[in-house]
Amino acid sequence: MTEFETAVAGLRVPGMGTEAVAPFLANLIRLTRPRRVLEVGTGYTTPFLAAALAETEELAARESAALAAKTRRYLDDGTPLDDDWLRADPPLAAPASYLEPYRPVFVAVDDHSIPESSAGRVAEVLAALGLAERVTTVDAALRDCDAALPPDFAPIDLAWVDAWDCLYFLDHFLDRVNPDGGVVVLHYLMTYPEGEAILRYLAGLQRARPGELEVLNLLEPHKLRQNSVTMIRRSVGPHPRYAGPGGRIRYDGALRESARDQAGTGSPPP
Repeated sequence: MTEFETAVAGLRVPGMGTEAVAPFLANLIRLTRPRRVLEVGTGYTTPFLAAALAETEELAARESAALAAKTRRYLDDGTPLDDDWLRADPPLAAPASYLEPYRPVFVAVDDHSIPESSAGRVAEVLAALGLAERVTTVDAALRDCDAALPPDFAPIDLAWVDAWDCLYFLDHFLDRVNPDGGVVVLHYLMTYPEGEAILRYLAGLQRARPGELEVLNLLEPHKLRQNSVTMIRRSVGPHPRYAGPGGRIRYDGALRESARDQAGTGSPPP
């Protein structure tokens, strides 16, 4: 076992249901690179989220430096960007994503109200892994946490809600989720009446806000409890388009300008 696996093993509580969800969330961070992450209900997933954010921040810094280096060669002699530039390390990188350094903020909210939860041991595990400073912890229920949230904690790019406050979250926090692709993951709403009622409520929100909320339910069919996640993606307006007909990248215009800006400010990681 790795050091990480050994450290988090003590947080696994039989029946709490996040043994597959935790690495799933970590990979979701690597995929979407959220800048503001909210966790409601700490436990086994917390170090996975913190470690993924730390790893992704380091990776983004290396990519930024490499992107600036490969772009400067084109700018110095006036060569137009081309497919060789696109494929060079870091391959397929969108320069505009690197104009602002990736410095994610992770806030974890829990009032430690569930006795059998592993939430009380999370701080010890984070410290052992050197991840304690990655997490801002708020000892409060979701409905009481506003005053303790960082002042610039908006919009929320990724929220993981593993608590009984899913309905409160939808009513009071959904509008704080980034309208440009922010993601919410809710735990175990399928296969029991109270959760299904929340899913019906969510369907009503979709009808009331057409085109804004994409919803996906994933069931773990081999489990009787704690056996699903519901994913919401908030999206207002069109998706970005990088390529023209036939999938050809448009190398002029905004792409070249953002590449020039990134190359002028990019620097090696500290």
